Amino acid sequence: MGYLKYTQYVYLLIAIAFIYDGITKLNETGETPWLSFLIAGVSIFMFFFRRKFSKKFDDHYKKQ
Repeated sequence: MGYLKYTQYVYLLIAIAFIYDGITKLNETGETPWLSFLIAGVSIFMFFFRRKFSKKFDDHYKKQ
């Protein structure tokens, strides 16, 4: 279960990739970058969600 602490950072990497993709689509004509920014926003949300619950589970196991 130790690898679950590090998988939350994958969401940050995904968010960075989609923000970069969205910025490049902004500079091109005829492209819509909003889906890329939406996926980046969801990835950032998932990072904080996973971080919160991993801390919650760590605190739970420390009490036992």
